[in-house]
Amino acid sequence: MPGPRWSWSNLPIVIATLAALATPTPTGAQEAPGVIVSEARRISFPLTVEALGTTLANESVEIRPRISKMIAAIHFTEGQYVEKGALLVTLDDAEARAAVASARANTVESESQYRRGEELRQSDLVSESELDRLRASRDADRANLDAAEARLADTVVRAPFAGRVGLRRVSVGSLVGPATIITTLDDTNPMKIDFNVPETALGYLARGLTLVARSAAYPDSSFRGKVDAIDSRVDPVSRTIVVRGVIPNRGGLLKPGMFLTVMLQRGDVTAVVVPEQAIVPVQSKQYVLVVAKDGTVSRRE
Repeated sequence: MPGPRWSWSNLPIVIATLAALATPTPTGAQEAPGVIVSEARRISFPLTVEALGTTLANESVEIRPRISKMIAAIHFTEGQYVEKGALLVTLDDAEARAAVASARANTVESESQYRRGEELRQSDLVSESELDRLRASRDADRANLDAAEARLADTVVRAPFAGRVGLRRVSVGSLVGPATIITTLDDTNPMKIDFNVPETALGYLARGLTLVARSAAYPDSSFRGKVDAIDSRVDPVSRTIVVRGVIPNRGGLLKPGMFLTVMLQRGDVTAVVVPEQAIVPVQSKQYVLVVAKDGTVSRRE
């Protein structure tokens, strides 16, 4: 049968003996060895998980053109903060503008012919099939105009979101295409951080848990954030799961790709603590010597 459940709080625990053998007194009697005792205490302390993480921009993209053209103008400087929709690069648009002008002229002409056909149809001077042909011609010219305007819009490159641009990798006059990286754009406030934690911590993980991150680049600073997402799968090799946190970065100290040490606070727990010197290992078990109220000592696991 299982043994009794002991309450460890406020129990005197033997820390160490002061004399391995009994010390003889002047009268010849032996004196009992002295010991140091300390009370077991129940305290509350934070339960934490340490991990190593890598920072990621909240949003990140490589700026590329959709079409192959010569660069006519560059409208940003390296490291500049830009708003969503800001003009970054203008490509050579002479051909695209000419195509728009031609398509617009054709649309105006077909619109005029269709309106004239409607007036003549009311007087039965134009057949229904001829009016249908004029309507189809007008619709086709409208579609051609929309396509030409879309091609003209592709000659400008704009920021898809607000953020800070990186290094410029092209110059005015460069021939660029969809494979050419003009620059990068990162939204770094807030900053994401991905880190792995053991699967044994799954029971404590939840969105909103507080985390504290530190970087070797800023040894005197710490960055507080929250857990934002938890991966849906555990890595079967490492037996860890990826956790994503979000850290405010208003000062811009953190950059994408930085290596950080993460302390994940799982909450406070209450436990009984004893001095480390009081623990006596025996094979694979750990014991302490407990002093009862009558002065007797017993060993407990």
